[in-house]
Amino acid sequence: MIPRHTNSILRQIPAGIWVLGFVSMLMDISSEMIHSLLPMFMVSTLGASALIVGLIEGLAESSALVVKVFSGTLSDYLGKRKGLAVFGYALGALSKPLFALAPTIGMVLTARLLDRFGKGLRGAPRDALVADLAPGHLRGAAFGLRQSLDTVGAFFGPLLAVGLMLLWANDFRAVFWVAMVPGLLAVALLFFGLREPEHHQGEKRINPIRRENLKRLGMSYWWVVGIGAVFTLARFSEAFLVLRAQQGGIPVALVPLVMVAMNLIYALSAYPFGKLSDRMSHTQLLTIGLIVLIAADVVLASNAHWWVVLAGVALWGVHMGITQGLLATMVADTAPADLRGTAYGFFNLVSGVAMLVASVVAGLLWDRLGASVTFYAGAAFCVLALTGMAIRVKKRTAKV
Repeated sequence: MIPRHTNSILRQIPAGIWVLGFVSMLMDISSEMIHSLLPMFMVSTLGASALIVGLIEGLAESSALVVKVFSGTLSDYLGKRKGLAVFGYALGALSKPLFALAPTIGMVLTARLLDRFGKGLRGAPRDALVADLAPGHLRGAAFGLRQSLDTVGAFFGPLLAVGLMLLWANDFRAVFWVAMVPGLLAVALLFFGLREPEHHQGEKRINPIRRENLKRLGMSYWWVVGIGAVFTLARFSEAFLVLRAQQGGIPVALVPLVMVAMNLIYALSAYPFGKLSDRMSHTQLLTIGLIVLIAADVVLASNAHWWVVLAGVALWGVHMGITQGLLATMVADTAPADLRGTAYGFFNLVSGVAMLVASVVAGLLWDRLGASVTFYAGAAFCVLALTGMAIRVKKRTAKV
């Protein structure tokens, strides 16, 4: 039963936030149907190594985050965000058939880059829309709700992939074709279901990345950017969770259940932790998130048995629920309202570079030293991040 206080907060969240959440949910169903199977498809069908998987994942995810700089800045300049978001979602939906047609790794890379390019186009304008629509005192809850609905899609996507793989005797390509349907539904819902908030049309549009504007993004904002990059280094591509599960001897058709478990935990935890971030120190929550990620890495490094992997993946999901909406909220809290798109863009640019580095390093470690070393390296990055946060808190305390 939902507590009365929680129910009251949910009723206060604007309808546009719910629309954005359900759009994210549909697109995540589409994307995760493919992403939960893609590492195995690349390795078993196309003969790729773990390094190639890591390189493709790193390039794809980092390209999405880099594109967010330009889409976020453009949305600030135009004073319009919905059009860019619709185009980005449409591009993501229309990239899905390329995975089904791919005869080589090169085509998979092309499809992955196109899909993530669409994600990059829509990401910063969508996050800025959430910040524009949400009342200040409910911003953490709004981001948590959108993230929860997004992750519900990430839960159902792999689950649907498992059912279709069992039904169609491990036919990867048939599942990839079906993935296009929820993607197209997401585009239609956003186009017809969301009314963008009014902006002041009389204002003269100026370049958001001019020097005088960038100076308005203060040190508090850039600290959030830095800590987000360190989090990304510590949490490499989730493709390696799929490969770790496969090492435990789980049948190919059932491996996506690992992502189902992670995203179920993620979905259930994102909104409560988002609501908690409206009342609790953000630094303390980030610290808890890092500690949980360390625990996840150590568990995943210890053994490839299915129940050990499941425990590690569940902890990974809790970490995501704690940190992802929180970091988005922290960007909104530290950036001027008219530069939110640009702020999300630069945040994701730095995180994109970190994602590329993390995924390539993870692939190299996996191929040369094994899975355990890969996850222990992730834990080591977490310890470095904790150390940096402790030093910052100590300095701030000393100034007071």
